[in-house]
Amino acid sequence: MSTTMRAAVINRTGPAEVLEIAEVPVPPKISAEFLIEVHAAGINPIEAKSRAGGGVSAAFTGFPVTLGADFSGVVVESPYVTHPLEPGTEVYGMSSTPRIPGTYAQFAPVSEMSVARKPKNLTHIEAAGVPLAALTAWGAVVDVARAHEGQRMLIHAGSGGVGHFAVQFARYFGAHVIATGSTRNVSFLRELGAAEVIDYTTSRFEDEVSEVDAVIDLIGNVKDNTGSRSLKTLRKGGLLVNVPTGSWTGFFEEAADAGIRATDYKVSPDARTLDTITRLIEDGDVKVHIDRVFPLAEAAAAHAALEEGHTRGKIVLDIAGS
Repeated sequence: MSTTMRAAVINRTGPAEVLEIAEVPVPPKISAEFLIEVHAAGINPIEAKSRAGGGVSAAFTGFPVTLGADFSGVVVESPYVTHPLEPGTEVYGMSSTPRIPGTYAQFAPVSEMSVARKPKNLTHIEAAGVPLAALTAWGAVVDVARAHEGQRMLIHAGSGGVGHFAVQFARYFGAHVIATGSTRNVSFLRELGAAEVIDYTTSRFEDEVSEVDAVIDLIGNVKDNTGSRSLKTLRKGGLLVNVPTGSWTGFFEEAADAGIRATDYKVSPDARTLDTITRLIEDGDVKVHIDRVFPLAEAAAAHAALEEGHTRGKIVLDIAGS
């Protein structure tokens, strides 16, 4: 194989336009890593924040930087000869970027602990939209909020990348799901399994719902103080889970003053959990929605589209077809 590859890189932090296509060395795999031929890569808000100088940009040790966590592709090199995921196996997962080079590239090294077999019923484009968003939703809804039968759970931004998985996981485990979204997404959210949908363009959710057991806050206070207003909807002893990085200054103090249990959540690229999510996808219990697909050469346009907001599901880079 070639020693170089095409990748979308940044040479400084800034607006979407700083993403450019470059020919860079194929990164070597080390120790218990795979080398993956990337067919498609999901676009996530944390990557846009990092590109702009926030997010995880403090971990950048130099430029150029290849962004991207989500991938779906094919194993080129396995950690060792008898590994069950041998070369040629279709896989997907989530890379720990920027500790290692990211997935907006034709090839990527990925830890053995972060690679799972791709769902048989998904294309690479569809599969690339799953890992980070679904693992984040699972962690917040299942591991932290412990979704269960009879629980009342309010999920903000239910039609977004993380949100549309959060709604489905909460519904799967029996929770009564109340989701917020825009007018155009009301029907979509009901199809995902939300028992109640609050159109935030016409109603204030805190006037419509109360005494919920858990809030999955995927917005924070970056828009209309959604996080602070959510505190009013919880029952005594309820739990608020805030997910987006840097979205609510003073989060813990404000929740404590209101007498509400609260935690943030950071996703773990755990292939074992992804295997469980794979089974739900293959059984038809969970679906991924792909909003738009961009070629690798238009990575900057993909970031710009994400930052416009109102994405339903996920935006994906088609790398194999570029």
